[in-house]
Amino acid sequence: MTVTGHLDDKVHVPKEVKVTLKGAEVTVKGPKGTVTRDFSHPKVKISMKDDTIHIECEYPRTQEKALVGTYTSHIKNMVEGANHGFEYCMKMVYSHFPMKIAVKGDRFVIENFLGEKAPRSAPILAGAKVTIKGAEVFVTGSDLEKVSQTAVNIERATKIRGFDPRVFQDGIYIVEKARRPQ
Repeated sequence: MTVTGHLDDKVHVPKEVKVTLKGAEVTVKGPKGTVTRDFSHPKVKISMKDDTIHIECEYPRTQEKALVGTYTSHIKNMVEGANHGFEYCMKMVYSHFPMKIAVKGDRFVIENFLGEKAPRSAPILAGAKVTIKGAEVFVTGSDLEKVSQTAVNIERATKIRGFDPRVFQDGIYIVEKARRPQ
């Protein structure tokens, strides 16, 4: 990996995924969607040779070494998301007041949470899709960051304040993270 002042990391691209580079902007297109991200940094260069993406840095310091690894992970997640997609599985739990959940446009709405009159809501980011099946909520999409942020937004919307969390365990919780959709 490190050869006298040169750091090169590689990401293999499967045949069903198409990658295009415009400067430092990487666009990955696959069967499950398109993911675009800007990776601009003065010392880190991204290039494409055959079916492999190269993330390179000349004479890296500690921060640039870490950045090369971070960029590699992000690009692997982009390829995986465009090829297979990501899914978060969440579970609705209540023991005191039955909750009613629904998707209204780009908002996830929770009604009657702990008997509250005003409904709570969480934003659904563009690129993430939320489906409700009984007491389970599934968040799917091709961009891992948007899918995971949407799941966290839903979980945070049911955060309990002013009650003992050992007694009032009501809420919507992440059960399974970033798995391939079934």
